Amino acid sequence: MTFDDEWAAAKQSAAAPGGASYDLVVTQDDLGAVGHEAFVVHGELRKKSDIAGTGATGRAVAECSARNLAMGSELSATLSTWDSQVKTVLQMYAHISNHLDYSKKSHANDDEAIAASMRRRDGSAMSVSEIQRYVK
Repeated sequence: MTFDDEWAAAKQSAAAPGGASYDLVVTQDDLGAVGHEAFVVHGELRKKSDIAGTGATGRAVAECSARNLAMGSELSATLSTWDSQVKTVLQMYAHISNHLDYSKKSHANDDEAIAASMRRRDGSAMSVSEIQRYVK
């Protein structure tokens, strides 16, 4: 029996009772795409969110404060809250992007190591029954 035949039989016997099938599959490309989108959103948010307070709101704070208007300190508090929240969101997107990049590389390395260890000396794949001996 070939590896493919044994693998198909093993998958069939492990299938959920009642014919239910589980189809959750995540590919390296999926992880890469999500990580890339998180990176893009992070960059756009960083550019457009005026973290440093140098945009219109920051100028309004300076102008109101220079004229001794109470609104200046209130706008400053709002800008500070905005700044804090945007930094939190930026950290979340950076974490997502970095984690998925790491996961993608880590799993690819794991797959290569496992594939290399599951080959015979001549390079051919082990049979399922041969693999099962290691598990038992």
